[in-house]
Amino acid sequence: MATLLSNGQQQSVMANSNGQDQQKDEPEQQQQQVEIRKSTSPKPGAMPSLKLNRMGSVSPKDKRVYKIVLTGGPCGGKTTGQSRLCTFFENLGWKVFRVPETATVLLSGGVKFSDLTEKEAYKFQENLIRTMVQIENTYFELGNSSTRNCLIICDRGVMDASAYISKDKWEKMMAGNKWNPVEMRDNRYNQILHLVSAANGAEDFYSTENRKRHYQDHACRSEGVDLARELDYKSAAAWVGHPYFDVIDNSTNFEAKMNRMIESVCQKVGIDIGDRLQATSRKLKYLVAFLPPDSEFPPFQDFDVVHHYLQSAGPKVQARLRKRGQKSHWSYIHTQRRPNVHGQARIEVKTQLTHRDYMNLLAQRDDAHFTIYKKRRCFLINNQYFQLDIYKEPGHPRCKGLVLLETYSSLTGEALKNCMPKFLNIVKEVTGDPDYSMFNLSLKEDWSTTKKFCRSATHVKGTANGVSSTPLLLNGQ
Repeated sequence: MATLLSNGQQQSVMANSNGQDQQKDEPEQQQQQVEIRKSTSPKPGAMPSLKLNRMGSVSPKDKRVYKIVLTGGPCGGKTTGQSRLCTFFENLGWKVFRVPETATVLLSGGVKFSDLTEKEAYKFQENLIRTMVQIENTYFELGNSSTRNCLIICDRGVMDASAYISKDKWEKMMAGNKWNPVEMRDNRYNQILHLVSAANGAEDFYSTENRKRHYQDHACRSEGVDLARELDYKSAAAWVGHPYFDVIDNSTNFEAKMNRMIESVCQKVGIDIGDRLQATSRKLKYLVAFLPPDSEFPPFQDFDVVHHYLQSAGPKVQARLRKRGQKSHWSYIHTQRRPNVHGQARIEVKTQLTHRDYMNLLAQRDDAHFTIYKKRRCFLINNQYFQLDIYKEPGHPRCKGLVLLETYSSLTGEALKNCMPKFLNIVKEVTGDPDYSMFNLSLKEDWSTTKKFCRSATHVKGTANGVSSTPLLLNGQ
């Protein structure tokens, strides 16, 4: 067994699998010895304001505390990424906290993992996670008590440990501590950013000697290219299933890579960045002919997803609730879509909810829409993160057998086509096509007679297994 090491110390890494972890009912979660806290968000019904007053503070109902994890293999740009994010958000008036990497803290104290027995290594890994949780909670409490909007950047997160331990030992550790993936992965952090190692796609900028000079305080960091690629994949696979997981690859130069990272955070937070960052990544949607056997997929995570559309303030505003979970452990999100601003894509403001807030908001359900039920399959292939939505009954007949594939990408043309899953029979690209908007799919009335059908999407037709090079807007999902 190998430990979770800072940016991937050279080691033998045991394979991690996609098997779902054994979980307990919600009342038992309250008994766990280390507290796994949910992300906190503003009042569910409120639209968060990102404007500060002259003293730099915001009203309590509008304050944001946004928690992100920077992860990735060796030489991916995490250190620079932290600095860039810190500068960008501080310039917006936000308070930024940077949570140090727990493995670096512990290993710098003289621990030699090669000297540990198997039992000692297991306990060290377990205590590493416990320590990480406590350190993060300290910063999370500071963010909650701050009077300013707050960005908390975690240098790796608790799920990274699963990449460095066998499936059996990981499940044993989870069960022994009454941990479950929905709390540790989905509810604890708002967004995960995986910065792909230079060893995967930018090999000319990766060398062991450069790594040694760059990390002169950590002599253990001397990974070869092959090991660096392996560590990069395993750290990405550990987070498959998080609802907001972004892979920042090496398809552009390093400066553009950093801008894509910042842009991704701004999009999720709902900040209008204007022309400060060039928009590169966009959401793409494809119609899939049928669901292939599970054996054809890479390691994946499956979730049950339920969507409810809510009554909204006007025809150009859409609001919905999402319930997403595994084995009776759930996360809840309120999403409000606002009209285009300054030529940018329509902004989605997402607020994480408690179960109580979710149940209260259900009273605002829009009776003009069916409830949407899906199975959502998340997987990683070719450094690209995909979500496959399999629509389930009950629902409108137009949704029967519907399978849609979604991804975010800055790639275009052949480069994107080569990253698409070859085992899926992709019929066509439907990005922006109002016929495949979840808002329209859920309408109870016939499309030919209803006045609620939304046609505001920018639809660029694609071809089977092909992509459009034009930036596309996605409506309703």
